[in-house]
Amino acid sequence: MVGPLPAEDGKVRTKLVEVVVPVYNEEHTVERCVRRLHAYLSETFPYPYRITIADNASIDGTWAVAAALAAEIPQVEAVHLDLKGRGRALRQVWGDSDADVVAYMDVDLSTGLEAFLPLVAPLLSGHSDLAIGSRLHRGSAVVRGPKREFISRTYNVLLRATMAAKFSDAQCGFKAARTDVVKQLLGEVEDNAWFFDTELLLLAERSGLRIHEVPVDWVDDPDSRVDIVRTVIDDLKGMARVARRSLSGSRPDLPSRVQQAQLPPGLGWQLASFAVVGTLSTLAYVLLYLGMRQLMPALLANALALGITAVANTAANRRFTFGVTGSQDALKHQVEGGIAFVIGLALSSGAIGLLHLLRPSAAHSGELIVLVAANALATLVRFLLLRVWVFNPKRSKRRSAR
Repeated sequence: MVGPLPAEDGKVRTKLVEVVVPVYNEEHTVERCVRRLHAYLSETFPYPYRITIADNASIDGTWAVAAALAAEIPQVEAVHLDLKGRGRALRQVWGDSDADVVAYMDVDLSTGLEAFLPLVAPLLSGHSDLAIGSRLHRGSAVVRGPKREFISRTYNVLLRATMAAKFSDAQCGFKAARTDVVKQLLGEVEDNAWFFDTELLLLAERSGLRIHEVPVDWVDDPDSRVDIVRTVIDDLKGMARVARRSLSGSRPDLPSRVQQAQLPPGLGWQLASFAVVGTLSTLAYVLLYLGMRQLMPALLANALALGITAVANTAANRRFTFGVTGSQDALKHQVEGGIAFVIGLALSSGAIGLLHLLRPSAAHSGELIVLVAANALATLVRFLLLRVWVFNPKRSKRRSAR
């Protein structure tokens, strides 16, 4: 670890990096992982650092272990929270931090530690505002099961299709941010659990902040306790809430050096409205599919759920996204919007057929993940069709001129 660094004014100061490790009932793993992290940083990391163990209301012996580590190792601190939630832990520790850069990583250290310096270096230099590790980068090496692979890719495709996100991996537990910037964002982030990361990144991107991505090596933790269906539903709700808030156009009070991104006229509103409608439609589709799947084959349940939500989706986008009111051309718009339904049906039916070919005994949750991924791709096509063709103002003007 290097010593103090000279500042531009000639005065000596340090660049401190704080690494938060959120834990919940990790009595048997926290000591081994924190010692490994401390050993790696003390041997290789060229900046002063602090490791903060954030205990999320554990009910086992985690807090006792964390407190003992903090008493033994000068660079380790421990914080106890009375309520659960990874986002809540990061909000508290990052919000109180006096470090120049704050970061966090999962306690299992699934992400290779050699990526940590490339993660924080652009933040320390001032080049970027936030940084994330990406398991979906071409340079990444990832070892995980097909279920987790489906979940991750589906989620990130859905973010890009419905929220216009440009970052590639929202869920990787390996992130960092400039402390002065992230403190201004924390008050705008509502989620205190798993969606915290995604909401923070969406807010940062919408505010024109610079997000740096680094490829990481990642090995799946076989002891993962994620409830797939519950997480999917919570994430969809979170996306709907963020999209709904974006309609107001409110943004945090960011430093003046941050330039707000400019979109073509009308596109910002349309994207936000389309995201809200699309997220609610996806949630309705999930609930309809899960209900009908108990009574009928997957292909039929998918077709019916997709058909019902497609009609409602076109009607809602007609009214709220593109501002078309009245009954004139309503049926025509539904027919034209039906092309997007056919594309979505073809993609999802092909995906579910391929899944059953490869895994004949696939669980309903696995089917749902594949279908959401396929429908996310169809969502992007739907928006382009609706904006460029179905509800294109030029078409309406040409019809009125006849």
